[in-house]
Amino acid sequence: MGTRGPRSSAAIEVRGAVALIERPQPPLDLTPEETDEWAAIVDSLPADWFSRETHGLLKQYCRHIVAARRVAQLIDQEMSRDPVDVPMLDKLLGMQARETGAMKAMAASMRVSQQATYSTKAGATAKSKQARSRPWEG
Repeated sequence: MGTRGPRSSAAIEVRGAVALIERPQPPLDLTPEETDEWAAIVDSLPADWFSRETHGLLKQYCRHIVAARRVAQLIDQEMSRDPVDVPMLDKLLGMQARETGAMKAMAASMRVSQQATYSTKAGATAKSKQARSRPWEG
């Protein structure tokens, strides 16, 4: 039979050492821009989110993010030309679509996308907390 009454702080205290979970460091073969993406993604999630077997996927995800950014810059350059080279623009837009598809698939498989972490309950809560303007409040 257990003891009666509130437990003392000594009884509640955690026994043993607490393990420190290290965040994964970016691989050395990433560019500085890709390394920044790696750090931003890893720092935005719990420290144990990316297990060792997902590091290769995360590395490629960072590469696709940077590649998509560069393709977007090329599209902006092409759109600013007069006249626009339509075949080149079409090719760039195809590249952008491929990069977006790759990023979407990788984000979903690593469960870092909004859709992968979405629950209907959380969605309903967020929706109910939206600020609504009432006609009488101007």
